[in-house]
Amino acid sequence: MYDWKEQRAHTIRARQDLPVSFSLHKNEEAFFTAEGQPEFHFGFAVTPYYFSLIGESPEDPLRAQCIPRKDEFEVKEYEVQDPLWEEPYSPLPRMVHRYPNRVLLLVTDECALYCRHCFRRYFASRRGGVISPGQLRKIGEYLRLHTEVQEVVLSGGDPLVLGDARISELLHILRYEVGRTLVLRLASRMPVVMPQRITPQLTKILSEHSPLFLITQFNHWREITPASRTAISGLVDAGVPVLNQAVLLKGVNDRADTLAALFQGLLEIRVKPYYLFQGDLAAGTSHFRVPLAEGFRLLRKLRGQISGLAMPVYAVDLPEGGGKIPLTEQYIEKLEEGWYVFIGPDGKRYYYPEEAR
Repeated sequence: MYDWKEQRAHTIRARQDLPVSFSLHKNEEAFFTAEGQPEFHFGFAVTPYYFSLIGESPEDPLRAQCIPRKDEFEVKEYEVQDPLWEEPYSPLPRMVHRYPNRVLLLVTDECALYCRHCFRRYFASRRGGVISPGQLRKIGEYLRLHTEVQEVVLSGGDPLVLGDARISELLHILRYEVGRTLVLRLASRMPVVMPQRITPQLTKILSEHSPLFLITQFNHWREITPASRTAISGLVDAGVPVLNQAVLLKGVNDRADTLAALFQGLLEIRVKPYYLFQGDLAAGTSHFRVPLAEGFRLLRKLRGQISGLAMPVYAVDLPEGGGKIPLTEQYIEKLEEGWYVFIGPDGKRYYYPEEAR
């Protein structure tokens, strides 16, 4: 079904692009017809490939990830546009330096598919913003000076929406012009939403810049298709390790049997289940968040069903820039009325809503 450039050209970006035979459900229709949508309104895009996988039911777990619903207009008092507080940790445009030994580069604003649970919706879908040569030059100078940085995470948006030449140039600068070997992590959902993008030429480019890890996001076992299997096989066979960061999503994968099938299926295609993330407190995403108590229950059940190799780390990025921590009861200081109180890596207290009410 199309090559990757045709997938991009035929991407569904508006209601009128949807096939005539496709019926919107009430909640979905309300999203597209609502007046006075809030300023955090998040863009809409779904690839023809991924659209071909979704079902007709409003409860379909793949449909929920790509077709917007009016639920996104509900914003809780504790939800914010930048839930990870990335902007305060940005010493340069398009670079985040929160942890001492690694930085994050926001390579582009665009994604092939805008996941409705996205935590970076404040940044993504602006359409067209790409890291400039000048910005990249300043980042290179920063990395040469900050020798404590050992890893660079390439994210956005999705870096693989760029063409091969731009990707090759970016990786070359990070690999050969910083003065030391950096571990590169490329975060992309392309193997899931547009596996046609993982061409032999792209795979060759990535394999030439080792050590480089591709971090992707399969959230449901139905996303493991023949096309995605082929994409992953090409990467792994070329020496590019692939890890998966899933997000725990209500109505998508919040069942132990669904998660077990996903994680076991990933191992079968040689992808290591790396993280299972608790939902971030991004504006308009509360309908996706699973209560923490339910998340703990699911993980306890999973441990009896799958091996340690298949088990990811259950984790959360603490609100207000508190950083990433594994979600185990030992990190909870106490449970106040309606709130979990976590102790962050910095020793400070951070509040995450119980959301069981």
